[in-house]
Amino acid sequence: MAQPAGQEMPTIRIGPHKVSRLVVGANPILGYSYMGGLVGRFMNEFFTLDRTVELIAHCMDVGINTWQTSWHEKIDQALTRLRDAGRNIQWVFLANSPHTEDPAALREVVRRHNPIAVLYHGGVADRLFREGKIQQVRDFTMRVKDLGVLAGTSAHNPDLLRHAEDAGWDLDLYMACFYRLTRTPEELQAAVGEVPLWGNFLPSDPARMCEAIRQVKRPVLAFKILGGGRLADRPEDTEAAYKFAFANIKPTDGVIVGFFPRFGDHAAEGAALTRQRFRDEGRGPGH
Repeated sequence: MAQPAGQEMPTIRIGPHKVSRLVVGANPILGYSYMGGLVGRFMNEFFTLDRTVELIAHCMDVGINTWQTSWHEKIDQALTRLRDAGRNIQWVFLANSPHTEDPAALREVVRRHNPIAVLYHGGVADRLFREGKIQQVRDFTMRVKDLGVLAGTSAHNPDLLRHAEDAGWDLDLYMACFYRLTRTPEELQAAVGEVPLWGNFLPSDPARMCEAIRQVKRPVLAFKILGGGRLADRPEDTEAAYKFAFANIKPTDGVIVGFFPRFGDHAAEGAALTRQRFRDEGRGPGH
């Protein structure tokens, strides 16, 4: 099944790669939920290997050509099965331990699955930035580039993006969370006057991150544009979230969204919203 003629997905360039402006994520596939542990267990049990492969193949059919994930055995198996079947999805690898500390482990992942880019995990990068150890992130990105792969870092804190730009890091892209989920209890207390019992999605965070995204020169893949699923309940909220994201990031940026197809074809819906955004502006698919 191919995307309908005349409805090509808008794309951006990340290095030599043509990347759909909508990238599929993996949190639902891996059972990472911001709506409680039971929801996470439900997602993880739903996403068998077969269903994971089926979702990514469907994403490709509706025009999404890139998948962003962290490392997991399920991801390893799904990438292998997809590519053995001739479904050559582009892969963006978000690295955490052990791959950020063990060069051999990183090399093996790159050898096995040929990611188009490798980025340092944003939650860990934020912590190192707060602790004055951000050089560890820069050192990692230099090791990635030595392997001949595009390199970057993810961030929840917009100041980390500004720091990397101001310091002249040799990066190819960023990932940026719309919500600063890595605040310490002390930072939350200072920001809102109390520490929430659960969750810290502040409504003012997306505008702050988008300001930083527009300031950096490199392409950015923005994530959590649906607030960890909170803006996916009603179609009007989902449409507004996509519209806000594309209106407030650069034309050279994209978004990452994880899909949970148990209750609807959210991949096709997201692809349609992405295409509609650029039809409304009279822009072609290569923008």
